[in-house]
Amino acid sequence: MVIKTAERVSRDVTDNYVFQRSKLAYVEAAKRVKGRVLEIGTGTGYGVDIIAPNAERYITLDKCRSEELGQMPSNVEFCQCAVPPLPFEDESFDCVVSFQVIEHIKRDKEFVREVYRVLKPGGLFIVSTPNRPMSLTRNPWHVREYNAEQFKNLLSLFPSVEALGVGGNERVWSYYEKNRESVHRIMRFDILRMQWWLPRWVLQIPYDILNRLNRRKLHSQNRSLTENISMEDYTLQSVDDRCFDLFYIAKK
Repeated sequence: MVIKTAERVSRDVTDNYVFQRSKLAYVEAAKRVKGRVLEIGTGTGYGVDIIAPNAERYITLDKCRSEELGQMPSNVEFCQCAVPPLPFEDESFDCVVSFQVIEHIKRDKEFVREVYRVLKPGGLFIVSTPNRPMSLTRNPWHVREYNAEQFKNLLSLFPSVEALGVGGNERVWSYYEKNRESVHRIMRFDILRMQWWLPRWVLQIPYDILNRLNRRKLHSQNRSLTENISMEDYTLQSVDDRCFDLFYIAKK
């Protein structure tokens, strides 16, 4: 059985709970972008078709090209590189979008400075990341996670920051609770609390396998709930500790 990494959200039905939430970020960003747009973190590329129609030029960047990334619109260019730094000139973009990426970046302050540098005056940085109070366990693929205040402080280089969050309705919360119960059943075997003190690299593959298997189990036991969650079950709202993701819009 092939286990795909759970760190790259796909259209697989077992990822639907996360996929629909992630899709909302792109839809909300598409309402705000214009001109030359840079995306940092292409992933499997499901957001390209959402944002590209509203961009004059759309450059999407990732450290590796996903096998799921297919034919792209004529105004889209894929760039393969690791960040930071960013391989672009100063003030070369009207908007930068980056969803569920910054928690993977070791030099997060440099990352933010580079985004600020490549943005034109008045340009927007639209960025999302998991909301730390909602995390059910340590994710060893993440260098760090942020709460609302920490994330706003990270973006303090920008003169204006709108702090929003992604919330959900009863259907979403039902899935979250079932997931929470399932994760707690798994973590009860971690009697030495190894997840908190072992190096990240030791935990990454076991975590990824267990995460993927857990999603498949939740789907098999709650097929209707998993498959019926849609983007409309999520909302963009004022940020608080019960938001699943932080969604901030920083203006240069």
